[in-house]
Amino acid sequence: MSAVSTPDVLLKVDGLVKRFGGLLATDHAHLSVQRGELHALIGPNGAGKTTLIHQLSGALAPTAGQVWFSGVDITHAPMHRRVAQGLVRSYQITSIFKRLSVWDNLALAAQSQDGSSMAFWRAARRDKARYERAAEVAERVGLGERLFADAGGLSHGEQRQLEVGLALAVRPQLLLLDEPMAGMGPDETERMVALLTSLKGHTTLLLVEHDMDAVFRLADRISTLVAGRVIATGTPDDIRQNVEVKRAYLGDELDHTSEHGVPA
Repeated sequence: MSAVSTPDVLLKVDGLVKRFGGLLATDHAHLSVQRGELHALIGPNGAGKTTLIHQLSGALAPTAGQVWFSGVDITHAPMHRRVAQGLVRSYQITSIFKRLSVWDNLALAAQSQDGSSMAFWRAARRDKARYERAAEVAERVGLGERLFADAGGLSHGEQRQLEVGLALAVRPQLLLLDEPMAGMGPDETERMVALLTSLKGHTTLLLVEHDMDAVFRLADRISTLVAGRVIATGTPDDIRQNVEVKRAYLGDELDHTSEHGVPA
């Protein structure tokens, strides 16, 4: 089949199906993510959001349907090939090396972009360009003052910031974020919101998140997934006013949310 030729669409999901025995986890889902946008995917627990993200990242193979990335069919591409093409999930590059510094962690991620073996991290230390890149990313994710701290000594929120940094170090075209604010307190959440806001327009983001306040503050567009099927896609205002979305998931919560996503 020929490649998708819509230049503004970076990721396109066509009729994606995932079955686990008799369970239909993804039900002919359709989704498109435009270049440069922050696109949020919301839905109730059990809606299939993480299963869908697994299929986009290559961790799970779909039962049917297609996934297109930058005009290329990647439905059956392995995870490492998707990363090389610029489709990156936040934890996908590597888990955090807790005994290494923030700087070393980010340099290793930058090294992986070159296809170098992660086993040779000492060689990466001698590579000035990679370490300069790592320092820049640390500043970008708000960890510039923690550059020499052991990753294992970071707070929960700082470790999530580092996970985002590991993905950014390989210069992704599209970054998949699955509940980056889970388990965070209010201050940590605000730092993550500020970080994601700073990435908008520079990196395309697909965000799965249950914090509706954050979603409505951040998203350019929102898709609602219910029972494995995308039932609506639109701007935050479109989703806020969508009767089917309210009935299926958000209910009265949107009625108590202001224009900018802040509870009224």
